[in-house]
This record gives sequence, C-alpha cells and structure tokens, in this order.
Amino acid sequence: MDIQSIKQRFGIIGNAPLLIRAIDTASRVANTDLTVLIEGESGVGKEAISKIIHELSKRKHEPSIAINCGAIPEGTINSELFGHEKGAFTGATGERKGYFETVSGGTIFLDEIGEMPLDTQAFLLRVLESGEFIRVGSSKVQKTDVRVIAATNVNLQQKIKQGKFREDLYYRLNTVPIKLPSLNERREDIHLLFRKFASDFAGKYRTEPIRVTENGRKLLEQYQWPGNIRELRNLVEQISVLSEKQLLDIDDLIDIAPKLAQRNLPALTNGKDGGTSFEEREILYKFLFDMKGDLNDLKNLVYSLIKSNNLNIPDVAQLKNLSDVSAQNLSQMRPAFDNASNYNEIDLEDNKAIILEQFANDDFKDTMEVEESLHLEQKTIELIQKALKKHKGRRKEAAEELGISERTLYRKIKEHNIQE
Repeated sequence: MDIQSIKQRFGIIGNAPLLIRAIDTASRVANTDLTVLIEGESGVGKEAISKIIHELSKRKHEPSIAINCGAIPEGTINSELFGHEKGAFTGATGERKGYFETVSGGTIFLDEIGEMPLDTQAFLLRVLESGEFIRVGSSKVQKTDVRVIAATNVNLQQKIKQGKFREDLYYRLNTVPIKLPSLNERREDIHLLFRKFASDFAGKYRTEPIRVTENGRKLLEQYQWPGNIRELRNLVEQISVLSEKQLLDIDDLIDIAPKLAQRNLPALTNGKDGGTSFEEREILYKFLFDMKGDLNDLKNLVYSLIKSNNLNIPDVAQLKNLSDVSAQNLSQMRPAFDNASNYNEIDLEDNKAIILEQFANDDFKDTMEVEESLHLEQKTIELIQKALKKHKGRRKEAAEELGISERTLYRKIKEHNIQE
C-alpha cells in the first residue's frame, strides 16, 4: 500500500517529509513482529502510527489495546498488565486476567512508557525476551504472544542517566525507532490541518467552515504550538464556536486566541518598557549590527587603500584596529595632499596613483556636517522603507531582512503610515 492510500485510510493530514518518513517506516515494519518505539512530543499523533502498524500487520484480525502507562497508579499497573490471583492483595476478591493475557495474539500499545515503574519494566523485559509473565500473587509462569509498540514524549536516554528507566529495556524496545515530527517541524501542514478541522466542526455544529486570510495563515504558522495537533484542533473548535465571521484575519484570530500573538524570543527586562516596544528594539538591534558591519567594511577599505598605495605609515597593521590609529599616524599622510592642487598631482614614492585619482577638484563641493538623527521611531521608518525598496515591496523578504516577523512588519507599516 502506498503512502497516499495509507494517509487516506487512517485520516492522516500532511505532506511534510518527516511525517512521510515516519509513515513509510511504520508501513515497512508492520508485517514483522519487531518491537517499535515511537518518539515524539505530546499531541503529535503517536497512537495513529501504532494503528497503522497493527492494521497492516498479520495480527490485524486479533485484538489491539492502547494503554497509557502514566495514567495507571503504580500500585495497580502490574495487575492491569499481567493479572492477579485471588487474595494477591487487599481488594483482590477474585482472579483477573491482565492485558498481556487477554490480548495474546494481538498488539499492545504502551503510551508514555517512560512513566512505567522500574519493577514493571523488569516484568515487561521478560515478556519481550521470552514471552513469559507471572500474575501478581502467583508462581505459575504463563506464555503470551503479543506485539509491543511503545511510545514516549520524554527523552528515555536522559531517564536512564537519572536511574528511572532500564537501559536493557530501552534497547529492547528501540528495535525500530520512529520519530514523529512536532507541528513546528511541519509548518507547511498547519493550514491543511486547520482546513480539515474547520470542515469537521462545521459539520458537527451545522455551520459554514471558517477560513483564514493569507496573513492569518502566516500567523498560525508562526505560532509555536506547544500542544501540537491536539492544541490546533482545540483552537479550531473554539474559533468555530465563538467567531461570528467565516473569514478571519490576524486581529480576529488574536481577539479569540491572544496566545497566537505570543513570541518566544529571549529578552532582558527590568519591568519598565520606557515607551519602547519589543519589536522596535528588534529593529534597533538590527540597525546597530548593520552599523558594526559597515564599520568593519570601512576599516578594511582604509587598510587596503593604504596598503595598495604605499602610504607612509609606520605600522600599517595598526589600522586593523581603527581605535589604534592616532592623530600622529594620520598627520604623516597629510603633506602629500596639502601640497597638491588636485588629486591628480599626488605622487607617492613608487609613482602609483591613488584609487581616487579619477576625481577632479570640481567633483567635490563644499559640504556641511549635519548631525544624524538618532530618533528610534525615525530610524525604524527608514529601515523599513529601505528593506521594502530593496525587496521591491515583498513584505516576507523585507521582514526576514529586518529580522522580525511579517505580522510585526505589517503592523509597523500601518502604525507609521509607511508608503510602499
């Protein structure tokens, strides 16, 4: 079965390469009895991968069960998985079969395997290695034939270092690893998922499906989605119920879900904004970095001019750091210029013409030194205008050049009434 058929059969939405790779691995390993470990953040759809493996395997007609190891109390999980005998513990009024006994021949999906207690891990390791288990309160060894698929949203190797997970069990489970990408790693699929959920909830609530503008779409794609697909689905349902519009822009989305406007960039703060927004500081930092680059370019230019024209400088290497060039150093370059009526008359020791020889006196006009404005708002407007001009009005490229989001750029354009 090809990938597209698998996606349609199991209702999987998305075309991200990492997702396709995970589905492909699941389909290839399905018809074996190898143990699979599915890794991924909470809410990325790990259980869907386990269903693919079971439904495409030779065990598809046998029972399958999903167990959340983190949801079962530590004192009862052994009984739930392996069963118990009558009187094995307080409240055990009769014998009980565990999941490994009742699902024999089928598949068990152990979600949040990292939360499994250490003693239960030892019992599970024995099942994986020999297919044997013992009920709680019994001494009789029983056999089972179960395919185990495990999943985790935590780093199991870190758990091993902390002494909370058995290393031998980890390598036994990790026979075939499958990594499911987070929504941040498959942003191209966010709008596809949004449309699918919007259509589902429109049918559920008998309304028209909600849609988003291009800017609204970009806002969704820029959000971090810590809850992944589960969070996106809940948001679409919330908007479907609360929104009075079918077509939503940035402001409409933020009005219903203010968290979409959150940015996860680091910032230092002392609790006082001082009238300067975070976006303006971003632009200022970009401006300062550009100035630093221009200064370095100027240093290199001066250094190359002096080196190529053999200007009489005691130590040319001093110009690699502009702060080391003193007035005394520079004064040694002045006579050649002061005694010439124009730049063409400048003659150095080896008669090499300086790079500026093509200019004549009348090319230089009287100038007046004007103090540059350092007003933050004015600099913000100038930088935005330069970026838009450089990229011919394309806001996405201009925003990337400025180091800010396109939504922030759009807001600043409106705020300052900048002509594009």
